Amino acid sequence: MLGSLLALLSAMSFAFNDVAVRRGILYNSVYKSIAVTVPIGVPLFIAAMLVFDCYEALNSLTIRSISFFGIAGIIHFIFGRYCNYKSIEYLGTTLAGPVMQISLLISVFFAFFILNEIFTYLHFLGIILILLGPIIILAGSSNNVTKSGIKIDYTRGFMWGVLCSFSYGTSPLLIKLGSNGGGIKDNIVGGFVSYFSASMLLFIIFLIVKIPLKEIYKLEPSGRKWFLITGFMAFISQLLRYMALALLAMSIVEPIQRSSAAFRILFGYLINKEHEIINSRVLAGILISLMGVYVLISQLGSFVMP
Repeated sequence: MLGSLLALLSAMSFAFNDVAVRRGILYNSVYKSIAVTVPIGVPLFIAAMLVFDCYEALNSLTIRSISFFGIAGIIHFIFGRYCNYKSIEYLGTTLAGPVMQISLLISVFFAFFILNEIFTYLHFLGIILILLGPIIILAGSSNNVTKSGIKIDYTRGFMWGVLCSFSYGTSPLLIKLGSNGGGIKDNIVGGFVSYFSASMLLFIIFLIVKIPLKEIYKLEPSGRKWFLITGFMAFISQLLRYMALALLAMSIVEPIQRSSAAFRILFGYLINKEHEIINSRVLAGILISLMGVYVLISQLGSFVMP
């Protein structure tokens, strides 16, 4: 039950992160959000390793684990996060959520065919409900302009969202392979390796394209605070996600994670109401998506992880 709770809290943190970045990119470009939110995870994960006393787990890391965790970080924190934030830029947090659900199908495919995880009919029912909720939300979105006057670009938003889904759907597999049956401490160390690897590649990219750091970190004050909030909430979300993947099968964690689409609506309404498109079908979508989460959690007792 702890694993499912961690996954659900991660989904909530992830949703708040996306709502915060929506505000930030109203004032600054997406690449600057990556420049802030990725490196900030390194010191935060170092602090987490100290709190959870992960020295032994860090000392016992293998080359295999470092490789998988490192690739997972690069795919998720650089490519996936950039695509996610671009999708949010064009669609808003509310409408970008349903597109991200494609990543669930990719994760489930890997869990079934590569990790040989066991599925039950309740498992499939929960996944269908979680996917159905965002589809209903998307079907009800006919407006093209938010109350604040931001124009929604469905074509570009969907394109970036699909690209993000492939990254977000692949990274859980790499985390599970890197963990190799390890516990929570091993995965916390894995989170540090992922963030560190992504940060190193990010700065290499900046050097190659010859963008001065002074220019990269020249942020509008109104957007700076939202990027800092985004970076911290992204860290919390990933810390909880890596811990949940240490306790539960990927095929359970990722469907619960996808319930973040529902929490995006809630937080978006509370924080970004003028910058989002929210209608009556959105509420129905939230309810159905959360029903899917409940179905998955309710059958954890009968679920067996190899």
